[in-house]
Amino acid sequence: MEREVISTCPVCEGRLQVTRLHCNTCGTTIEGEFNVGRFARLGRDQMSLLESFLRSRGNLRELERELGISYPTVRGRVETLLRVLGLGDGPAQPAEPVAAPAAEPTIDPELRRSVLERLSRHELTAEQAAAALRGEEPAADTTTETEDA
Repeated sequence: MEREVISTCPVCEGRLQVTRLHCNTCGTTIEGEFNVGRFARLGRDQMSLLESFLRSRGNLRELERELGISYPTVRGRVETLLRVLGLGDGPAQPAEPVAAPAAEPTIDPELRRSVLERLSRHELTAEQAAAALRGEEPAADTTTETEDA
């Protein structure tokens, strides 16, 4: 039974090092410290993303459809995958399990409804509404009125 190489210690979650290779055909055994390659650093979710990326031939819109997630989420996950593999901009990141996204801040339903109603009546711009929903002070409306022109 052939198994996949694991790269993380199941006890302490430290990085495992391959130190012995063995050929079942001729019986040769080689000992030392061996690199299993950058792809061994990927978690299961990241490996699954990479497989889907290859299946979609790098087309992020197709990947978006396959995974059923938004385009910005697809881009973010691909960027993270690139950094984990040491191929993206910025320093390489350790391959840690993908954590669940942080919980969205709770928005008072009454405030939400009020902001959305004001947005629908064009009393707020989309940016002002977004700021209000984030709990920020909305910026003053800088648009000029050109209806009478």
